[in-house]
Amino acid sequence: MKKCLQNIDVKNKRVILRVDYNVPIQNGKILDDTKIRETLETILYLMEENCRIIILSHLGKIKKEEDKYRYSLKPVADHLKILLNTEVYFTKDILSNDLNQRVDELKPKEILMLENTRFADFPTRLESTCDPQLSNAWASLGDVFINDAFGTAHRKHASNYGIAKRLPNAIGFLVQKELNALDELIGNPKKPFIVVMGGAKIDDKIELIENLISKCDYLLFGGGIANTCLKALDFNIGQSLASIDYKTISRISKIMLENKEKIMLPLDAVVGSTYDENYVKYKRIDKIDDNDIILDIGIKTLEKYKTVIEKANTIFINGTLGFYENIKFANGTKEFFNIVTQSKAITVVGGGDAASSAKNLGYADRITYISSGGGATLEYIGTGKLIALDAMEEEEEIETLDL
Repeated sequence: MKKCLQNIDVKNKRVILRVDYNVPIQNGKILDDTKIRETLETILYLMEENCRIIILSHLGKIKKEEDKYRYSLKPVADHLKILLNTEVYFTKDILSNDLNQRVDELKPKEILMLENTRFADFPTRLESTCDPQLSNAWASLGDVFINDAFGTAHRKHASNYGIAKRLPNAIGFLVQKELNALDELIGNPKKPFIVVMGGAKIDDKIELIENLISKCDYLLFGGGIANTCLKALDFNIGQSLASIDYKTISRISKIMLENKEKIMLPLDAVVGSTYDENYVKYKRIDKIDDNDIILDIGIKTLEKYKTVIEKANTIFINGTLGFYENIKFANGTKEFFNIVTQSKAITVVGGGDAASSAKNLGYADRITYISSGGGATLEYIGTGKLIALDAMEEEEEIETLDL
C-alpha cells in the first residue's frame, strides 16, 4: 500500500495537494461538484494540521490559446470557498518567481489554488510530458506532496508523477478510498465477470481491452467503441463516430477474431442523420445508411446483453452506450442501467460519462460503487497499476528506513 496521508508528518508544513477538479462547467456554473466534495476530507485534515495548502488541478485540455478562457479554475476556487466556508485564494500564475513569493506569504490553514496545470501545455506540452524543469518548479513550492487525484493517476504528468519524485509524499483519503474499494470489489472479481465499455474513443484503450479480455467472461461494447468494432467487421456505420486509425482497426479485428465467444456488439441502433436534426429512426445494424449516425443501442441489443447480465456476479461499466445527454437517444443507456441494477451482481461504474449518466438518469443510488476515475479506474482494473502512483512512497519503504 502506498504511504497514506495519516501516516506522514505534515504538521505546519507547506503541502502541495494534487486533486482532480476536472468538473463540468457551463457559463461559469459547476454542473456537478462531486469531485470537489470528495476531496474535502483531505483538505480539512490538512487544515487541522496547520498546513499551508497549495492546490493543483487540471481542467479540460488546452490545445490553443482560446481554451484558456474556457478552462480556467477560477469558478472551482470560488465554489470550493463556499463548500469550506473559508477563503480560497486563487492565482492565474502557474510558474514564476512571484508565485514562490505568494506561497511564502501563505499563513497556516490558508489555501492557494493555482490556475489550471494544463495551461503549461500550450504552446509546449510541459505538463503532459512531465517536463523536469516544470516538475522542479512546482515541487519547490512545498515541503510535502499529497496526491488525491485518482482520476489522473494513469497519467505521468509534471503535477503528479514529477512532483512525487521530488518531495516526501503520500496519497490522500480519496485515493485511499478508491484503491480499497476497487481492490475489494473487483481485485479478484466473483465470476461471471462482465465488462461494459462505451464512450467515444477506442484508440487509447486497445491495450486495456487486451488486458481485460483475459480477465472477464464477457466484454460488451457500445458507443464509438462499438462503432469501430462494427467498422472493422465491414458494417456500414454511416457518419457515426469511430476510429480512423488503421492500426487500431487492425488490432481490434484481431481481438474480436480471437475472442468471439466473449465479445458482444450491438444488433440494432437508434440513429440520427447528418441532414436532419429532427431525424430519429430505429434500424438493424446491417441496415445503416450512409448519412446515418448511430447514437443509441436498440431493444434487440438490450435483450442480447441482458442474457449475460442476468447471470453476472460482477459488472464493471466504463463509458456510455449512447448519446444519453439528448433525451431522444437516452433510452438505451437508461434501460441498460435498469437491467444492470435489477441483477444480483456487484456493480462498479468508472467515473466520467458513465458516472454522470448513472446520476442523471437516477440510478446512482442503486450502483454498488461509483469511482471518481474513468480511464484511471479502467487502467487499474486492467493492469493493477497506475503510473502516477508508481512514483509514490510505499508504507514498507518508510518503515524500513525508520529501522
